[in-house]
Amino acid sequence: MSKPKVKIYIDGANMFYTQKKFGWTLDWQKIKGLIETAKEALDWRYYVGIKKDDEGMRKYLKYLNAIGFNTFTKPLKKIKVSDGTVKYIFKANFDVEIAADILLDKSKIDEIIIFSGDSDFQYLVGKLKDAGIKVIVYSSRKTISWELKLEASEVIYFEDIKEKIRRQ
Repeated sequence: MSKPKVKIYIDGANMFYTQKKFGWTLDWQKIKGLIETAKEALDWRYYVGIKKDDEGMRKYLKYLNAIGFNTFTKPLKKIKVSDGTVKYIFKANFDVEIAADILLDKSKIDEIIIFSGDSDFQYLVGKLKDAGIKVIVYSSRKTISWELKLEASEVIYFEDIKEKIRRQ
């Protein structure tokens, strides 16, 4: 029997904060190997905002490209937040781009894998399931939204596969 054809969509900002909460890092090469034993991965797509002159991020993206990921970037926006004090946060939301790419690709694949815990994907995942497409979400118990957890066809928690995917 042939392996199901999948495309993988990674919400880089969401994965950054997930790893920060863990205190350990994901090894993308190990994750790639794990998924590709059971699935035919047609594309690995990593979406992330970058700060100007962020050499560390540029090296990280180069590493991802070297292991076969397609990376999609845009500049982080500086947003002024007023909560009594004035501070700035940096943000580059890729939810619309990820959703658009998934919708453009859905007819060519059997399953979709999303690395995110963001509730913004709930509606998209529901529509994909209605269209008969299996959607697997990789996330953490600590960061996945309950809406996405309930909507996904399957959820794989990093905590359950930590020993297989942790960077040493």
